[in-house]
Formats: sequence, structure tokens, C-alpha cells
Amino acid sequence: MKAGSKCGIVLDEGVLFRTNEIAFVQTKRKLLEECSVDCIVSLPGGVFSSAGAGVKTNLVFFTKGEQTERVWYYDLSDVKVGKKTPLTQAHFDDFFKHLPQQADSPRSWTIDFAARLQKALEEARPHREQAASLDAQAKQFDDALKEKKKAKTLSESQLAALGEECKVVERAARESLAKAESIENAVYDLKAVNPNRTSEEDTRTPQQLLDFVAEKGREADAALSRLRYLINNHSVSALPGVES
Repeated sequence: MKAGSKCGIVLDEGVLFRTNEIAFVQTKRKLLEECSVDCIVSLPGGVFSSAGAGVKTNLVFFTKGEQTERVWYYDLSDVKVGKKTPLTQAHFDDFFKHLPQQADSPRSWTIDFAARLQKALEEARPHREQAASLDAQAKQFDDALKEKKKAKTLSESQLAALGEECKVVERAARESLAKAESIENAVYDLKAVNPNRTSEEDTRTPQQLLDFVAEKGREADAALSRLRYLINNHSVSALPGVES
């Protein structure tokens, strides 16, 4: 892409939220550092199922040449789509209404990516500093171990103990570094999570839930009894309550 050019792509949502593999993180870091991600639209599941793509997808729009400061999201994930009810241009009417100002609404919101990245770097810094300090200690242990082996002033058991101490410090350094990287990588989870969506909470008590399950069990038993009666009599007209 040339500087200043714009691009819109359909992207598997897994690429947006996955941070457990370095390739996903590096790809998104490159995108966010070299381009301004202007908008991410969360599409409903099954939009492209007729084309053989069953995964949930997003639309990602970005401009080449500037780092990403803020990302505007729009959520269409709750729209029910199917073969007879496809996603149409009409579903985007509200999106185009809010797009010029990238305004907040029940379906849209903005994240300050630059601030989120800065916060993550600050949170990760102590872990990186600790990892560096532990690495230095591990190197000192390793140098001392080599000197002791060369001088032959320690027994095998003492050398083994010193070597084990070195391994413990090295392991702690790796853990501190992994913690820092985990905090930093989490910033690159770009999945659209609508903060304005209200979730319905089930306020029933445990006893009410048990009563509900018991009632559904009785309904299932009654339905099975009617089916057995039908099968045994080989006739729909013989089923109680069914007229021929």
C-alpha cells in the first residue's frame, strides 16, 4: 500500500483476539504501528456461510502511513442472519449515520489504543526490569560455576548445587519476562466487545431452577409416554386426544 491509501478487509475474528501465538501479535503490531486502524465492524456469525466460511468475521478499515491512536468499533454481531435473511445494506444504515463523526451509540464505541498501550508498557516495565536483573544474576552464577569447575575447588555435589541455583534464577527470569510479554501482548486483543450491550441476568433462586428442571422433566416423561403409546398401537388415531 502507498502512504495515505485506504484498505478494507474481511478478517476472521480469531486473528483479532488471538494473542497466544507470536505471529498474531507481530502481525497486529505491524498493522497498528504502520497504519491507522480507523474502524472495526463486528459482523454476525454465518454471514459468509454460503461461501463456505463458517467462522465469525469482522470488517477492518485502515489507512497506511500513521500509527493507530484510536479505534472506532461498530457492533452488528447480534443481527440474526440466515439463507432467507441475509445481511443487507439496510443493516448498515445506522452505521453510516454514525460513521462521519465516529459517534458513540448503543452499537458503537471508541477505544484509546495509544493510552491502552502506554498503560500496558508501564505495567510490564517492573517485570522486564526484574527479568533483566535476574538474567544478570544468572550470568554471575554461570561465570562463577565455570571458574569453580576450572579451579576444581568444589566437590561434585557443591558444583551441582551451584548449578541448580543458577537454573532457579534463570527460570525466574523467564517467568518475569513471560509475564511482561503477556501484559504487553494483551493490548493486541482487538476483538469487538460492546460495552453498551446489556445482558439479561437470571434472577431465579436455586430452588426455582430445580423446580423448573423438574417440571421440564415431567413434560418430557409425558411426551415419551404418548410416543410409546403411539408406537405400541401403530396408529396416530389411537393416540389419546388425537382424532382420526
